[in-house]
Amino acid sequence: MVSKKLTSFYSLNSLMPFTLMDRYLTSELLPPFLFGVGAFSSIGVTIDAVFDLVRKIVESGLPIDIALQVFLLKLPTFIVLAFPMSTLLATLMTYSRLSSESELIALRGCGVSVYRMVLTAVMLSLVVTGLTFLFNEQIAPAASYQANMTLQNALKSDKPMLKQQNIFYPEYRDVKQQDGTSSRILTRLFYADQFDGQQMKGLTIIDRSEEGLNQIVVAESGRWNGSQNVWDFYNGTIYLVSPDRSYRNILRFEHQQLRLPRTPLSLAEKSRDYGEMNISEAVEQLAVERLGGDRQKIRKLEVRIQQKIALPFVCVVFGLVGAAMGSIPQRTGRGTSFGISVIVIFSYYFLSFITGALGQANVLSPFMGAWLPNFIGLGTGLFLLMRVAQR
Repeated sequence: MVSKKLTSFYSLNSLMPFTLMDRYLTSELLPPFLFGVGAFSSIGVTIDAVFDLVRKIVESGLPIDIALQVFLLKLPTFIVLAFPMSTLLATLMTYSRLSSESELIALRGCGVSVYRMVLTAVMLSLVVTGLTFLFNEQIAPAASYQANMTLQNALKSDKPMLKQQNIFYPEYRDVKQQDGTSSRILTRLFYADQFDGQQMKGLTIIDRSEEGLNQIVVAESGRWNGSQNVWDFYNGTIYLVSPDRSYRNILRFEHQQLRLPRTPLSLAEKSRDYGEMNISEAVEQLAVERLGGDRQKIRKLEVRIQQKIALPFVCVVFGLVGAAMGSIPQRTGRGTSFGISVIVIFSYYFLSFITGALGQANVLSPFMGAWLPNFIGLGTGLFLLMRVAQR
């Protein structure tokens, strides 16, 4: 039976910018969207966090209250991932139901175009895009970092917590050859076994930055001296190497100051997992990585930053695709809509994985590596929408 309520909504409010039809569609979209956020978030956090926390409770004696706190802190990360998926589920399920009950046909009979009907879903998707960006920038990274710190403090409360291990910082420079080409050579390599938040331990530095003088510094520990902008090294040895690669001198020391860049310390202090950084922190980390000159790390971080910007806009893509697919005249139940949603989600994220890898491999630019799945999804949604409009 065609819904008289829906057709009257449009006929009485066609000139309003946000009509009663929009309110009706919004009221129909919200319940499956909220259901999707709860369902997808619960599935994700259960698979990734709950099983691991239960194992730590049993094997490592993790207190239950700490486990609950870590669980709640990890939840925002999965809510961010659930927003786009829930948008697809809500639009596909709602528009499929309205199509199967001939309500969309009734609206088209009243002069409402398919584009106007789908516009409601797209506008709501833009709102969800804003929420996704807010969670992904302000809430999820800080919560994820706090969760990891809380877990480490609880499991290693009787041991000094190491902030970083295996700090590796190379520096390169471009050298012009006689034939006019240029090549990159290593000028300095800084390595430390660990960083406890105050000093480096187990240091080895290979310094080739000065012409005709190479030195190797091995030290038990080192600390940055901010007042003099030098490194204080303790209990070590300096090996001076001649240009012909023979030892020139060996100097043992208890305390030695060397004027080396502070960048390794900045790298250790700012180094976080990708999921623990927002865009501004990732850009700062990229600046530190560029000082080191490791092109593979730089490229990876450039792609990740673009992916972080592109992620919220997946909501718009999924909203358009879901509404366009749901508007196709058909009779599908909720189970079918859920199954189609899973297939679309899997296809999108598989494509995103492939293009991201191509971006890191320098086959695609970082921008295209992150945004190409969105462009393909947007094109697919517009194609389906035009096909529906022509029926």
